[in-house]
Amino acid sequence: MSYISGAKSVANKQVRIASTKIDGIGPKKAIQIRYQLGISGNIKIKELTKYQIDQIEQMIGQDHVVHWEWKRGERANIERLINISCYRGIRHQDGSPLRGQRTHTNARTCRKEMKEVYRKPLVLV
Repeated sequence: MSYISGAKSVANKQVRIASTKIDGIGPKKAIQIRYQLGISGNIKIKELTKYQIDQIEQMIGQDHVVHWEWKRGERANIERLINISCYRGIRHQDGSPLRGQRTHTNARTCRKEMKEVYRKPLVLV
């Protein structure tokens, strides 16, 4: 098992499929990277040379925002929403659904977490 841009890549998968496991790279970008480097469509990760893996990492690092950079940017956007106290930021803080979903019968996981916050301790006399 090798790591490409900080993400595990399965050795028995094709390059275009395995590279979509990297956060921030979808099927379209995976095909573009493969064409730019001249890698065959049917080649698997375990058949790549060290030089080809280094080329893939270099290409991804130059042109695309991936893995920890992408996650950091996503978290920064959520923090910004929370700081300006907009509706979506408040819903993020509460752990409630953001996009107008029904919460009366659905979103059980969110409601369970909310219920634990508001639960009062039982006092025995």
